[in-house]
Amino acid sequence: MKIEKKNITMKDIAEMAGVTKTTISRYFNGGYIKKETKEKIAKIIKEYNYEPNTFARLKARRSYIIGIIVPALDSIVTSRVLTGLEKTFREKNYIPIIMNTNHQNELELKYMEKLERLNVDGIVLSATYITDEHKKIFKNLDVPIVIYGQEYDEGISIVNDDYNAGVEIGEYIGKKNHKNIGFISVDEKDVAIGVNRKNGVIDGLKKYGIENINVELADFSYDSAKIATKNLLKNNKVDTIICSTDRQAHSVYMIIKEMGLKIPDDISVISFGGYEIDAIIDPQLSTIKFNSFNAGVCTANTLIDLINNVEVKKVFYIDYQFIEGKSVK
Repeated sequence: MKIEKKNITMKDIAEMAGVTKTTISRYFNGGYIKKETKEKIAKIIKEYNYEPNTFARLKARRSYIIGIIVPALDSIVTSRVLTGLEKTFREKNYIPIIMNTNHQNELELKYMEKLERLNVDGIVLSATYITDEHKKIFKNLDVPIVIYGQEYDEGISIVNDDYNAGVEIGEYIGKKNHKNIGFISVDEKDVAIGVNRKNGVIDGLKKYGIENINVELADFSYDSAKIATKNLLKNNKVDTIICSTDRQAHSVYMIIKEMGLKIPDDISVISFGGYEIDAIIDPQLSTIKFNSFNAGVCTANTLIDLINNVEVKKVFYIDYQFIEGKSVK
Protein backbone atom coordinates (compact mmCIF):
# COMPACT_ATOMS: atom_id res chain seq x y z
CA MET A 1 0.00 0.00 0.00
CA LYS A 2 1.29 3.48 -0.91
CA ILE A 3 2.07 6.06 1.72
CA GLU A 4 -0.11 9.17 1.43
CA LYS A 5 1.67 12.30 0.23
CA LYS A 6 1.14 14.04 3.59
CA ASN A 7 3.29 11.37 5.24
CA ILE A 8 6.40 12.00 3.15
CA THR A 9 8.75 14.99 3.27
CA MET A 10 11.45 16.45 1.04
CA LYS A 11 13.96 15.03 3.49
CA ASP A 12 12.49 11.56 2.97
CA ILE A 13 12.70 11.93 -0.80
CA ALA A 14 16.31 13.08 -0.55
CA GLU A 15 17.24 10.05 1.56
CA MET A 16 15.49 7.63 -0.79
CA ALA A 17 17.13 9.21 -3.85
CA GLY A 18 20.54 9.42 -2.16
CA VAL A 19 20.84 13.18 -2.70
CA THR A 20 20.68 16.36 -0.62
CA LYS A 21 17.54 18.34 0.23
CA THR A 22 19.00 21.14 -1.89
CA THR A 23 18.91 18.86 -4.93
CA ILE A 24 15.25 18.05 -4.28
CA SER A 25 14.46 21.75 -3.98
CA ARG A 26 16.33 22.39 -7.21
CA TYR A 27 14.25 19.70 -8.90
CA PHE A 28 10.97 21.41 -7.97
CA ASN A 29 12.24 24.79 -9.11
CA GLY A 30 13.50 23.70 -12.53
CA GLY A 31 17.19 24.02 -11.65
CA TYR A 32 20.08 21.96 -12.97
CA ILE A 33 20.00 18.26 -12.09
CA LYS A 34 21.60 15.33 -13.85
CA LYS A 35 19.23 13.31 -16.02
CA GLU A 36 19.60 10.08 -14.03
CA THR A 37 19.02 11.93 -10.74
CA LYS A 38 15.98 13.69 -12.14
CA GLU A 39 14.48 10.37 -13.24
CA LYS A 40 15.14 8.81 -9.82
CA ILE A 41 13.42 11.70 -8.01
CA ALA A 42 10.49 11.72 -10.41
CA LYS A 43 9.91 8.00 -9.82
CA ILE A 44 9.80 8.49 -6.03
CA ILE A 45 7.47 11.49 -6.31
CA LYS A 46 5.10 9.56 -8.55
CA GLU A 47 5.13 6.53 -6.28
CA TYR A 48 4.24 8.57 -3.19
CA ASN A 49 2.04 11.13 -4.96
CA TYR A 50 4.06 13.95 -3.39
CA GLU A 51 3.50 17.66 -3.99
CA PRO A 52 5.76 20.33 -2.42
CA ASN A 53 4.26 23.23 -0.53
CA THR A 54 4.88 26.85 -1.48
CA PHE A 55 7.41 27.37 1.30
CA ALA A 56 9.53 24.46 0.06
CA ARG A 57 9.61 26.01 -3.40
CA LEU A 58 10.62 29.44 -2.07
CA LYS A 59 13.49 27.96 -0.07
CA ALA A 60 15.12 26.72 -3.24
CA ARG A 61 15.65 30.04 -4.94
CA ARG A 62 19.09 30.50 -6.42
CA SER A 63 21.93 31.64 -4.22
CA TYR A 64 23.73 33.38 -7.11
CA ILE A 65 26.99 32.14 -5.59
CA ILE A 66 29.58 30.28 -7.68
CA GLY A 67 32.40 28.16 -6.23
CA ILE A 68 35.77 28.40 -8.01
CA ILE A 69 38.51 25.90 -7.12
CA VAL A 70 42.03 26.67 -8.36
CA PRO A 71 45.39 24.93 -7.82
CA ALA A 72 47.40 28.11 -7.09
CA LEU A 73 46.97 31.84 -6.69
CA ASP A 74 50.55 32.75 -7.64
CA SER A 75 50.18 31.48 -11.22
CA ILE A 76 50.04 34.07 -14.00
CA VAL A 77 47.80 31.83 -16.09
CA THR A 78 45.43 31.24 -13.16
CA SER A 79 45.20 34.98 -12.50
CA ARG A 80 44.23 35.58 -16.14
CA VAL A 81 41.58 32.87 -16.01
CA LEU A 82 40.23 34.21 -12.70
CA THR A 83 40.01 37.72 -14.15
CA GLY A 84 37.85 36.42 -17.01
CA LEU A 85 35.74 34.36 -14.62
CA GLU A 86 35.18 37.15 -12.10
CA LYS A 87 34.31 39.77 -14.74
CA THR A 88 31.76 37.53 -16.43
CA PHE A 89 30.13 36.29 -13.22
CA ARG A 90 29.94 39.84 -11.85
CA GLU A 91 28.28 41.10 -15.02
CA LYS A 92 25.69 38.31 -14.69
CA ASN A 93 25.10 39.13 -10.99
CA TYR A 94 26.86 36.07 -9.56
CA ILE A 95 29.22 36.21 -6.57
CA PRO A 96 32.32 33.96 -6.82
CA ILE A 97 33.93 32.15 -3.89
CA ILE A 98 37.56 31.29 -4.71
CA MET A 99 39.17 28.30 -3.00
CA ASN A 100 42.91 27.63 -3.42
CA THR A 101 44.29 24.07 -3.13
CA ASN A 102 48.05 24.75 -3.52
CA HIS A 103 48.16 21.77 -5.93
CA GLN A 104 46.80 19.44 -3.21
CA ASN A 105 44.58 17.10 -5.15
CA GLU A 106 42.69 15.85 -2.11
CA LEU A 107 41.58 19.41 -1.31
CA GLU A 108 39.83 19.62 -4.67
CA LEU A 109 37.67 16.69 -3.60
CA LYS A 110 36.85 18.17 -0.18
CA TYR A 111 36.09 21.61 -1.63
CA MET A 112 33.67 20.25 -4.24
CA GLU A 113 31.65 18.46 -1.58
CA LYS A 114 31.76 21.48 0.73
CA LEU A 115 30.58 23.84 -2.02
CA GLU A 116 27.60 21.60 -2.77
CA ARG A 117 26.62 21.75 0.91
CA LEU A 118 26.90 25.55 0.76
CA ASN A 119 24.16 25.52 -1.90
CA VAL A 120 26.22 27.22 -4.62
CA ASP A 121 24.55 27.49 -8.01
CA GLY A 122 27.58 26.03 -9.80
CA ILE A 123 31.26 25.08 -9.54
CA VAL A 124 34.30 25.83 -11.67
CA LEU A 125 37.13 23.36 -11.08
CA SER A 126 40.58 24.21 -12.42
CA ALA A 127 41.74 20.64 -12.04
CA THR A 128 45.32 19.59 -11.36
CA TYR A 129 44.43 16.18 -12.79
CA ILE A 130 41.40 13.88 -12.83
CA THR A 131 41.54 10.83 -10.54
CA ASP A 132 39.07 8.00 -9.91
CA GLU A 133 38.05 9.84 -6.73
CA HIS A 134 37.21 12.91 -8.83
CA LYS A 135 35.04 10.78 -11.12
CA LYS A 136 33.09 9.38 -8.18
CA ILE A 137 32.33 12.86 -6.90
CA PHE A 138 31.42 14.14 -10.37
CA LYS A 139 28.95 11.28 -10.68
CA ASN A 140 27.25 12.09 -7.37
CA LEU A 141 27.46 15.88 -7.63
CA ASP A 142 24.11 17.47 -8.43
CA VAL A 143 25.52 20.94 -8.82
CA PRO A 144 26.49 21.99 -12.37
CA ILE A 145 30.25 21.88 -12.79
CA VAL A 146 32.63 22.98 -15.55
CA ILE A 147 36.20 21.70 -15.54
CA TYR A 148 38.94 23.99 -16.80
CA GLY A 149 42.34 22.69 -17.86
CA GLN A 150 41.67 18.95 -18.03
CA GLU A 151 39.39 17.09 -20.44
CA TYR A 152 36.78 14.81 -18.87
CA ASP A 153 34.75 12.65 -21.26
CA GLU A 154 31.69 12.43 -19.04
CA GLY A 155 31.51 16.13 -18.14
CA ILE A 156 31.92 19.62 -19.55
CA SER A 157 35.51 20.78 -20.13
CA ILE A 158 37.24 23.98 -21.24
CA VAL A 159 40.80 23.09 -22.26
CA ASN A 160 43.81 24.56 -24.00
CA ASP A 161 44.61 23.13 -27.42
CA ASP A 162 47.72 21.60 -25.89
CA TYR A 163 48.44 18.95 -28.49
CA ASN A 164 48.43 21.25 -31.52
CA ALA A 165 50.37 23.91 -29.63
CA GLY A 166 52.96 21.24 -28.85
CA VAL A 167 53.13 20.22 -32.51
CA GLU A 168 53.79 23.84 -33.48
CA ILE A 169 56.66 24.09 -31.01
CA GLY A 170 58.14 20.79 -32.20
CA GLU A 171 57.94 21.80 -35.85
CA TYR A 172 59.48 25.20 -35.13
CA ILE A 173 62.49 23.61 -33.44
CA GLY A 174 62.73 21.04 -36.25
CA LYS A 175 62.84 23.75 -38.88
CA LYS A 176 65.70 25.40 -36.98
CA ASN A 177 67.68 22.18 -37.45
CA HIS A 178 68.24 21.49 -33.77
CA LYS A 179 69.00 17.83 -33.07
CA ASN A 180 69.78 17.28 -29.39
CA ILE A 181 66.64 18.20 -27.49
CA GLY A 182 66.08 18.43 -23.77
CA PHE A 183 62.46 18.54 -22.63
CA ILE A 184 61.23 19.50 -19.15
CA SER A 185 57.79 17.96 -18.74
CA VAL A 186 55.42 17.27 -15.83
CA ASP A 187 53.93 14.09 -14.39
CA GLU A 188 51.59 12.26 -16.78
CA LYS A 189 48.81 12.47 -14.18
CA ASP A 190 48.44 15.97 -15.61
CA VAL A 191 47.05 14.74 -18.93
CA ALA A 192 46.79 18.19 -20.50
CA ILE A 193 50.46 19.13 -20.05
CA GLY A 194 52.20 15.87 -19.17
CA VAL A 195 50.58 13.88 -22.00
CA ASN A 196 48.85 15.99 -24.65
CA ARG A 197 51.34 18.87 -24.73
CA LYS A 198 54.33 16.53 -24.55
CA ASN A 199 52.98 14.24 -27.28
CA GLY A 200 52.40 17.23 -29.52
CA VAL A 201 56.01 18.33 -29.12
CA ILE A 202 57.31 14.81 -29.79
CA ASP A 203 55.13 14.42 -32.90
CA GLY A 204 56.19 17.82 -34.21
CA LEU A 205 59.86 16.92 -33.80
CA LYS A 206 59.36 13.53 -35.47
CA LYS A 207 58.23 15.26 -38.65
CA TYR A 208 61.82 16.47 -38.96
CA GLY A 209 63.37 13.15 -38.02
CA ILE A 210 64.22 14.23 -34.47
CA GLU A 211 63.76 11.45 -31.95
CA ASN A 212 66.72 12.06 -29.63
CA ILE A 213 64.70 13.72 -26.88
CA ASN A 214 65.97 13.72 -23.28
CA VAL A 215 63.01 14.15 -20.92
CA GLU A 216 63.27 15.35 -17.33
CA LEU A 217 60.24 15.70 -15.04
CA ALA A 218 59.56 18.71 -12.85
CA ASP A 219 56.58 20.27 -11.13
CA PHE A 220 55.49 23.89 -11.45
CA SER A 221 58.03 25.30 -8.99
CA TYR A 222 61.25 27.14 -9.82
CA ASP A 223 63.38 24.82 -7.68
CA SER A 224 62.09 21.65 -9.34
CA ALA A 225 62.76 23.07 -12.80
CA LYS A 226 66.29 24.09 -11.76
CA ILE A 227 67.05 20.51 -10.75
CA ALA A 228 65.65 19.21 -14.05
CA THR A 229 67.79 21.70 -15.97
CA LYS A 230 70.96 20.68 -14.16
CA ASN A 231 70.20 17.03 -14.89
CA LEU A 232 69.74 17.74 -18.57
CA LEU A 233 72.97 19.70 -18.86
CA LYS A 234 74.97 17.28 -16.70
CA ASN A 235 74.00 14.05 -18.40
CA ASN A 236 73.38 15.10 -21.98
CA LYS A 237 74.72 17.36 -24.69
CA VAL A 238 71.67 19.43 -25.60
CA ASP A 239 71.34 22.33 -27.99
CA THR A 240 67.71 23.13 -27.10
CA ILE A 241 65.57 22.92 -23.97
CA ILE A 242 61.80 22.86 -24.41
CA CYS A 243 59.81 23.69 -21.26
CA SER A 244 56.21 22.82 -20.44
CA THR A 245 55.67 26.22 -18.80
CA ASP A 246 57.27 29.65 -18.82
CA ARG A 247 58.00 29.35 -15.11
CA GLN A 248 60.17 26.34 -15.88
CA ALA A 249 61.83 28.32 -18.68
CA HIS A 250 62.73 31.12 -16.29
CA SER A 251 64.53 28.56 -14.12
CA VAL A 252 66.36 27.30 -17.20
CA TYR A 253 67.54 30.85 -17.91
CA MET A 254 68.94 31.15 -14.39
CA ILE A 255 70.87 27.86 -14.53
CA ILE A 256 72.26 28.47 -18.01
CA LYS A 257 73.56 31.88 -17.00
CA GLU A 258 75.00 30.47 -13.75
CA MET A 259 76.98 28.02 -15.88
CA GLY A 260 78.42 30.85 -17.96
CA LEU A 261 76.54 29.83 -21.09
CA LYS A 262 74.52 32.04 -23.40
CA ILE A 263 70.99 31.86 -24.80
CA PRO A 264 70.60 31.15 -27.69
CA ASP A 265 74.26 30.97 -28.76
CA ASP A 266 74.98 27.90 -26.64
CA ILE A 267 71.48 26.62 -25.85
CA SER A 268 68.09 27.58 -27.29
CA VAL A 269 65.06 27.77 -24.97
CA ILE A 270 61.37 27.70 -25.84
CA SER A 271 58.23 27.30 -23.77
CA PHE A 272 54.46 27.61 -23.22
CA GLY A 273 52.76 30.42 -21.30
CA GLY A 274 53.21 33.83 -22.86
CA TYR A 275 53.84 35.74 -19.61
CA GLU A 276 54.27 39.51 -19.87
CA ILE A 277 57.77 39.24 -18.36
CA ASP A 278 58.87 37.10 -21.33
CA ALA A 279 59.07 40.22 -23.47
CA ILE A 280 61.56 41.97 -21.18
CA ILE A 281 63.86 39.16 -20.06
CA ASP A 282 67.09 38.92 -22.04
CA PRO A 283 66.82 37.42 -24.56
CA GLN A 284 63.07 37.58 -25.14
CA LEU A 285 61.58 34.12 -24.65
CA SER A 286 59.91 32.37 -27.58
CA THR A 287 56.67 30.88 -26.29
CA ILE A 288 53.09 29.79 -26.93
CA LYS A 289 50.44 32.03 -25.37
CA PHE A 290 46.98 30.64 -24.68
CA ASN A 291 44.09 33.08 -24.40
CA SER A 292 43.59 32.48 -20.68
CA PHE A 293 41.33 35.50 -20.11
CA ASN A 294 39.02 34.25 -22.85
CA ALA A 295 39.17 30.80 -21.23
CA GLY A 296 37.78 32.34 -18.03
CA VAL A 297 35.01 34.12 -19.91
CA CYS A 298 34.12 30.96 -21.83
CA THR A 299 34.12 28.85 -18.66
CA ALA A 300 31.85 31.29 -16.82
CA ASN A 301 29.38 31.57 -19.69
CA THR A 302 29.31 27.79 -20.09
CA LEU A 303 28.53 27.30 -16.40
CA ILE A 304 25.78 29.92 -16.48
CA ASP A 305 24.23 28.14 -19.47
CA LEU A 306 24.34 24.86 -17.54
CA ILE A 307 22.63 26.48 -14.56
CA ASN A 308 19.89 27.67 -16.90
CA ASN A 309 19.56 24.23 -18.54
CA VAL A 310 20.92 25.47 -21.87
CA GLU A 311 22.66 22.80 -23.95
CA VAL A 312 26.44 23.31 -24.14
CA LYS A 313 29.39 21.74 -25.97
CA LYS A 314 31.10 18.87 -24.16
CA VAL A 315 34.58 20.26 -24.91
CA PHE A 316 35.70 23.76 -25.87
CA TYR A 317 39.30 24.26 -27.00
CA ILE A 318 41.04 27.55 -26.21
CA ASP A 319 43.05 29.08 -29.04
CA TYR A 320 46.70 30.16 -28.85
CA GLN A 321 49.34 32.20 -30.62
CA PHE A 322 53.05 31.63 -31.12
CA ILE A 323 55.23 34.49 -29.93
CA GLU A 324 58.65 34.37 -31.57
CA GLY A 325 61.26 35.91 -29.29
CA LYS A 326 65.03 35.71 -29.53
CA SER A 327 65.71 32.65 -27.38
CA VAL A 328 66.04 30.15 -30.26
CA LYS A 329 69.00 30.16 -32.64
